[in-house]
Amino acid sequence: MPVDAFTVLADPTRRQILDTLRHAERSVSELVDALGVSQPAVSKHLRVLREAGFVACRPAAQHRIYRLDVRAFRAVDGWLEPYRRMWTTHLDTRGRQLDQE
Repeated sequence: MPVDAFTVLADPTRRQILDTLRHAERSVSELVDALGVSQPAVSKHLRVLREAGFVACRPAAQHRIYRLDVRAFRAVDGWLEPYRRMWTTHLDTRGRQLDQE
């Protein structure tokens, strides 16, 4: 069954994990420390993020190091693009109206 990216991103803890990984790769224990969430909870969220394509991991000795994976972000970005164009057009039109006043 395909995973809905917006359902995955709706969880605030998952968004915190993504925000933390935006700055650098992290191990599970580093994420636990940064977020103040239990290790089982972080692992559960990481599994969901990995299955949805938002994060990838690599082994490093006895640790798993997580990083952002752009695949799922590209899909979300593609879905948002028509809305960005719509708002840009509306804001440009409104800006021109204000300039004329």
